[in-house]
Amino acid sequence: MSDPRAVARAVDALRRGWPIAISGGDGTLQLLAIETADAERLSAFDPEGRAPVLLSAGRAATLKLANQRDAAAPDGPVLVERVPWLDFDTATALSDPQMDLATPLKGPFRALPVEAPEAAAAALRLARIAGLLPAYFAFAGDAAEAITPADIDAHEDAGRLRIVGRARLPVEGAEEAEIVAFRTDEMPGEHVALLIGRPDGGPPLVRLHSECLTGDVLGSLKCDCGPQLRAAIAAIEASGWGILLYLRQEGRGIGLINKLRAYALQDQGYDTVDANTRLGFAVDSRNFAIAGRMLDLLGQTRVRLLTNNPEKVAALAASGIAVIERVPHRLPPNPHNEAYLATKRDRTGHDF
Repeated sequence: MSDPRAVARAVDALRRGWPIAISGGDGTLQLLAIETADAERLSAFDPEGRAPVLLSAGRAATLKLANQRDAAAPDGPVLVERVPWLDFDTATALSDPQMDLATPLKGPFRALPVEAPEAAAAALRLARIAGLLPAYFAFAGDAAEAITPADIDAHEDAGRLRIVGRARLPVEGAEEAEIVAFRTDEMPGEHVALLIGRPDGGPPLVRLHSECLTGDVLGSLKCDCGPQLRAAIAAIEASGWGILLYLRQEGRGIGLINKLRAYALQDQGYDTVDANTRLGFAVDSRNFAIAGRMLDLLGQTRVRLLTNNPEKVAALAASGIAVIERVPHRLPPNPHNEAYLATKRDRTGHDF
């Protein structure tokens, strides 16, 4: 039986720089996250200096590994052979593409067959959940305590979401509104819904808005998130009845710190897609099944969806929510986000 609590403990260990183990159907990996470790912890974890480096394919592709083909899935696992000069500092440079200009990388590097590929893939997924770079020192071997990919599945299971609180909340642009909070027992944060207006028997106008601290709170001009949030509230208010779902999935699901790393790569000339994949993540790591579960708990299974993203329509449909109309949500660009919006249009299928 899966234990989602075990994942919460593993995330805590990773963020503290402690080793963990993941056991898949094809073997067990002992793992030390590079981002939160140091040379002393590496020596204790791997005193013989033999543990190879586990990276994502998206990151490994930039290293020109001698025998590694370009991978179709940027978040797939790649194992890099440990050589004598691949010490902790070099591994840190390997794991973080922000350092590529400041730290010219040695090479060529050589890829090894991935031991326990199911566990390796789960390790990269766990790094995303923890908000860390997907990079580890790793070696195969049994462990007294190990989490499993099934544990991670349970941790991210949208079906575990439940309503935990609600209250009246007049907001700017919609004075007649109610906020509803959702969480699971293991989730570090909460997702919220803002119910605007009064149900009128018809399908509500719904907006799925992913958290963006820089845009929503600080007014960043690099994206269109803040204006989209305020325009969505206005559009729902004008429609008479609707729901804003505020999903705690910062940076398309990679977390705030990794989003800032992606911003730094954008300053080096990469677009949002390439920045995410160079960091080792999927183009979009969000879980829109969460939105479907929230709507179901609110008793709304037929909606009008305010979005330019056809993938949101498909994701809600897969969760049992019927989208009877897709309503465009278009806003004018500014000089700082024109390239960002063009990338959403040309590379991620947004309909502008």
